[in-house]
Amino acid sequence: MRSVLPIPFLAVVLAAPAGAAETLTIYTYDGFTAEWGPGPPIEKAFEAECGCDLVFSTAVDGVALLNRLKIEGERAKADIVLGLDTGLIADARETGLFTPHGVDDTMVKTPGGFADDMFIAFDYGHFAVVYDTQKLAAPPKSLKELVEGDPAEKIILEDPRTSTPGLGLVLWMKAVYGDKAGEAWARLKDRVLTVAPGWSEAYGLFTKGEAPMVLSYTTSPAYHVIAEKSERYKAAAFTEGHYLQVEVAGMTGKGAENPLARQFLTFMTGPGFQDVIPETNWMFPAGKTAKPLDPAFEALVKPEKTFLIAPEDVAANRKAWVDEWLAAMGR
Repeated sequence: MRSVLPIPFLAVVLAAPAGAAETLTIYTYDGFTAEWGPGPPIEKAFEAECGCDLVFSTAVDGVALLNRLKIEGERAKADIVLGLDTGLIADARETGLFTPHGVDDTMVKTPGGFADDMFIAFDYGHFAVVYDTQKLAAPPKSLKELVEGDPAEKIILEDPRTSTPGLGLVLWMKAVYGDKAGEAWARLKDRVLTVAPGWSEAYGLFTKGEAPMVLSYTTSPAYHVIAEKSERYKAAAFTEGHYLQVEVAGMTGKGAENPLARQFLTFMTGPGFQDVIPETNWMFPAGKTAKPLDPAFEALVKPEKTFLIAPEDVAANRKAWVDEWLAAMGR
């Protein structure tokens, strides 16, 4: 889950202080650097450790991060890119901009396990339809019910061309429907109120009451329980299962020349970073924490089945699957 704060594409969110001798530049998505997101406390904690200046530069969401890297190429200023996911890492590797991180990530744990020489997981969560209990008495109990349900009960989605949740739903639909995914999209189209460029915009519209459902995460309701003391918003448990997102960070070739890059990736796997994730990014921490999660996380939907398409298969088919979505949605 990401913080609700629309920020212009490529905006530099946290600027380095004047006269800084050593700087670490991290590209990430805008929700990460929102004032109530994980970016500010992580910046403070890492700068206290390294005596350096940490600069975040943002794109609207994870797919937009990859698009930015492809456009900038060798001109990219990032030492680290934080906020891609497993659906994008094969494409990211193909850019030639990343280098093996050389960091001990044995303490990093995710469902099904994740290990890669160029990318390290920092959090994870399952995608879900989150609904407003005050507006929807009978939420869908499956992807099939979502697709075939009442068109008057709208959902807000994210764009798979810019957003990792949007791409996640494309992969989820493909995992469940296979060759019939295009037909499923065509049926779902009438239930879609709008397609937002990223998670922050979509969830903001949802909490403003624009629609009774939004594509988000099983972890999203924990925010409302912990921060708002409210159980109004819940995640619908789908009988077919839920698609898993594992978010990762990788070091660029430029970052390999900056000792701060590996120092940050090591820091990322430990409590200084991981303790911040659950109640700011509202995802499960992938690394070592110093304290247990709030009990609200225990009450969340626990998927009985998890979908995760191999990164190489996503890379080989992503354009075709997104084009299928575009054709069906008429956008």
